[in-house]
Amino acid sequence: MPQPSVTQPSVQQQFWHGFARQLAHPQGWAGRLVGWLMGLANRRPNRLGVDALDLQPGDRVLDLGCGPGDALALILPQVGNGMVYGLDQSAMMLRQASRKNRAAVRAGRLILCEGVFEKLPFEVGMFDRILASNVMYFWHDAPKVLAELRRVLRPGGRIVIYVTSADAMNHWKIAGSPTHRLFDAEGMRAALLEGGLGTSQISILPVTLPGAVPGLLAMVTPD
Repeated sequence: MPQPSVTQPSVQQQFWHGFARQLAHPQGWAGRLVGWLMGLANRRPNRLGVDALDLQPGDRVLDLGCGPGDALALILPQVGNGMVYGLDQSAMMLRQASRKNRAAVRAGRLILCEGVFEKLPFEVGMFDRILASNVMYFWHDAPKVLAELRRVLRPGGRIVIYVTSADAMNHWKIAGSPTHRLFDAEGMRAALLEGGLGTSQISILPVTLPGAVPGLLAMVTPD
């Protein structure tokens, strides 16, 4: 019996899947370029997320998936003598974040860590605020990541999560890549509930980026 043929991805599909993998974990010369592109694409999401954190002087803040460090640069002036931490899975992104925030690193106000989202190298209740901008797509075990975020957040703290809506991303060529999970508001809420949060602890707001790109901004306040 003849075996069914397996359709191979086209060159174009291979390119976009490779680009999606770089977004998930930038490395090499392509990773440097991706870091620069992230800085442009995330400018508005980073600003929205940082504003939603409602930062106070003295806060201890974690930027989860800090990328090239643009959100860190927004956070640092707002926390005064507070401490800021950036964690990323990509050593390339951490090098870019370090260069962009060199003075804060030298002063000991910014600590950068390489690690995975499912096992954070931080103590219980260490942070007042946590930002996760454009990284929830890569939480393939979202309940485990959320359990870790709840563990390292102090009681009464706040987590802010931004994603571009699936309504927009479904039209992008990276949408078919296995690296990305896409979310509409209902799917985002379901993922947060699955992560052990209560309905009253979650607020999801629709936002609009330049070019009329729809996004979702979640503010989470665990008990």
